[in-house]
Amino acid sequence: MDQKNQSAYQKEKQQLEKIAAEITKQQKKLANYPRYSGDNVTEQVLESIREENRTSLAIAAKEPYFARMDFQEDEKESRSYYIGKVGVAHEDSQDSLVVDWRAPVASMFYAFTGGEEEVYYISPDGMIEGNIELKRNIVIRNQELQRVVDTYVEGSEELSGSDEFLLYRLSENKDNRLRDIVSTIQAKQNDIIRAERTKPLIIQGAAGSGKTTVALHRLAYLLYEYRDTIQAGRMVIFAPNRMFLDYISGVLPELGVGGIQQSTFTDWTLSMIEEKVKLDSSGDDLQKWFGKKRPEIEKAEGRIKGSLAFKEWIDSAIKAYSAVVGPKGSFTPFEGRTLSEAKIQQWLSDLASYPVGRRREMMVNRFRVWIKNEIKTVDGSHIQKEYRKLANEKLKEYFKTWPKQTALSFYKALFQTNAPSYVSVLERDQMLNNLLMKETASRLKKKQLTPDDLAPFLYIQFKLNGISKDDVFQHIVIDEAQDFSPFQLALLIEVNRSRSFTILGDLAQGIHAYKGIHNWEEFRELFNGKELYIELEQSYRSTLEIIEFANEVISHANIPVQPAVPVFRSGESVLQQKVNKEEHVNVLLATANEMSKRGMNTIAIVGRSEEECHALFDEVSKQDKEANLITAHDRSYAGGLSIVPIYLTKGLEFDGVIIADASKEHYCKDAEDAKLLYVGCTRALHELKIFYIGDPSQLLLG
Repeated sequence: MDQKNQSAYQKEKQQLEKIAAEITKQQKKLANYPRYSGDNVTEQVLESIREENRTSLAIAAKEPYFARMDFQEDEKESRSYYIGKVGVAHEDSQDSLVVDWRAPVASMFYAFTGGEEEVYYISPDGMIEGNIELKRNIVIRNQELQRVVDTYVEGSEELSGSDEFLLYRLSENKDNRLRDIVSTIQAKQNDIIRAERTKPLIIQGAAGSGKTTVALHRLAYLLYEYRDTIQAGRMVIFAPNRMFLDYISGVLPELGVGGIQQSTFTDWTLSMIEEKVKLDSSGDDLQKWFGKKRPEIEKAEGRIKGSLAFKEWIDSAIKAYSAVVGPKGSFTPFEGRTLSEAKIQQWLSDLASYPVGRRREMMVNRFRVWIKNEIKTVDGSHIQKEYRKLANEKLKEYFKTWPKQTALSFYKALFQTNAPSYVSVLERDQMLNNLLMKETASRLKKKQLTPDDLAPFLYIQFKLNGISKDDVFQHIVIDEAQDFSPFQLALLIEVNRSRSFTILGDLAQGIHAYKGIHNWEEFRELFNGKELYIELEQSYRSTLEIIEFANEVISHANIPVQPAVPVFRSGESVLQQKVNKEEHVNVLLATANEMSKRGMNTIAIVGRSEEECHALFDEVSKQDKEANLITAHDRSYAGGLSIVPIYLTKGLEFDGVIIADASKEHYCKDAEDAKLLYVGCTRALHELKIFYIGDPSQLLLG
């Protein structure tokens, strides 16, 4: 360390001691304050504030800040801003010691990259312009200063510090959880995080572009920026499976954020459906779609029932049903009292804006109120009792012409051979094949739904009965959105009328094409051109060699997006090696052990199918008792050595990846297998080893 850097290090060490001492002092004071659990509202509010401070100080104690920025506001003196995951103020003076990374002034640290750029931030008082004199990254662990790197110094031509620090963070080995990136957020990622809340974002992000982490940081930012209008409990993250939710579960708590809902689409829809139904997921058999003989994708149930054409057909049926149902004629509950047809039609007109199911309930209630009032005008309690009984019987009879419709009864009617008049059979026959019709009708008789039925079923429930205000979201994140259907997104728009979305995915990783989208236009048309579409091509996960190799693999799929662009982080070349069947498992295990000895914490042996992975696990576990088998039913990822089917690796990352058998037999030269192998390769941060028995897949031949 030269004299200049040594001086900077010592000054930062003194600053850290000062801020750390203030944090410790405040923590001790709060620790000595007894927690309040009584009924006094004022004390409850004060205790809530203290608890928020305890949480923030606990985060700050581990890593008080990660950056320093010297900013000179026009016509004012220069000031140093220390930027951390949470803000810290001096207890007595209330002067800011650490600025929250989400604060407006901190945005300049991420947005400014040097040169002649305009320097400003938007404060509550308007635009604040000035000049940045220094950007410094600081690594602190448990209040120990470990590293100081200047990424920009005014007047200096040496601006490589930013790249040096990013490469330093990227080269770190991972554990079994996704982590925050507040210290290394790049300018384009910062634009996404701080984008306007009401503008739907669609992010096409290459493998390793940090799109999931960026979306989580965006949630933290929105809660900070709109803290007076947005609630954590009204925000939700939809992820592909429970294991993925477990993998990302650490990021928001690291940022001091709690209470945001996290779910899979299946779990959420099942919790929302009001009727007793059973989920039949046998048709969603991963072996069926990732086996050697795939069914035809465009005829898949998910592509049909997830389409906007299917939604529009349902919309037309609901509209036609709403037009034909309703009470007919006048109503006479007992002699001498008649509710005229004109009055009934006026009531219907008054309620026209309500969903048809709610309208029926409200009409029945109006009839009952009218009957009650009419009975009051009749003399004699005995006669009133008789008339009440007679009126109730007449009311039931009258409303038989408008039977109560549930989502299940309506959905069943759509697939009946002799469908009701409000169902367009011609459109149905053009859209659905006979086998799909029969299978769906048969399941619905047993009150069974497939995962592909969930979106249309819940959509019908919403259209019939309306949506409770308690079920409406203020912001929705959809991760791995390329595996969502347009109908699923249309359903979520129903519960997010402000259309505040962060939708992220990668078409190159669209391995569930039998139910997901094939092009972002399938989503974009739902927003009528009001969405913001962004591509993140830069990949921060893998080395240059791994990304270039993976790009060769995915080139066989002809995906309509830009290939991943690696940061210049070089590593070992991708190994491609033929092995004999007899020595196969020993070679895989020896490779994994060698990686582990070199300090890799997370290693994956990736198989083509669950069947192959079970067989590998049986052999590997004889020699390594710590090895884990990951299946579709797992809810958590434990780290260490994992044996995992390639289609379950999506969204995860490992220090080292070993493709168990990339032979011609396992991976054909087609788009679907190219996407699968691309996903497997891009899970590797530092090293990728590919083995094959017999002839290699043509996807490997460049």
